Amino acid sequence: MPIIKVKNLTKKYNGLKAVDNISFEVKSGETFGILGPNGAGKTTTLEILEGLRRPTSGKAFIDKLSIKRDRDHIKEIIGVQLQATAFFEYLTVKEILELFADLYSNPIDVESLIKDVMLEQKKKSYSTQLSGGQKQRLSIASALVNNPKVIFLDEPTTGLDPIMSDSIDSLIKELSEKINVTSVVVTHDMYSVKNVAAKVAMMHEGKIHFYGTPGDLLGSNDSVITGFIKRTGAR
Repeated sequence: MPIIKVKNLTKKYNGLKAVDNISFEVKSGETFGILGPNGAGKTTTLEILEGLRRPTSGKAFIDKLSIKRDRDHIKEIIGVQLQATAFFEYLTVKEILELFADLYSNPIDVESLIKDVMLEQKKKSYSTQLSGGQKQRLSIASALVNNPKVIFLDEPTTGLDPIMSDSIDSLIKELSEKINVTSVVVTHDMYSVKNVAAKVAMMHEGKIHFYGTPGDLLGSNDSVITGFIKRTGAR
């Protein structure tokens, strides 16, 4: 059964449609990719689902909760990893996650979470002592600390080299299966989508231009899709 349902969702800014009448569904336990170039409407879509922005029109539901009526309840069952996250410089990895855990009534076990994201050797380190890939692992862990049903990941591999990107992709896939969380990954990286997503929606100029499997996307002869893949240098 779908845990996320989006129907005719639109967001306008001064007459400009950043998100233009899009619809899609995400199955429970699935990793779903939202792919597209900068300005395609990906992050705006994510922010609407997270309750950070209100749509101009349309509907969306997460675990049968309305993004319009049940925003507070939705925030209790989702985890969010932002493009850039600032952590407290003088707290260790473990202390940061314990601080976040104290904000929730039903947090995940912090020690187990640190092990799951493979930061055991760094749990006593400060965030400033972490590499880019380790900071992304910490960011993902902070989004999972409330034991969510759905996790939203915004450009989780941005700025990482190919080896680190592959490592984060593998982590997302492993966590989705182990913790049984539904993952929505927003990215401009076709290779990352191919690695982790069962289904993908490609956005272009606010619209969903493609909706299906990554394999079907890669096999498309559509000029917009082939142009995007060529420009982004998908491996």
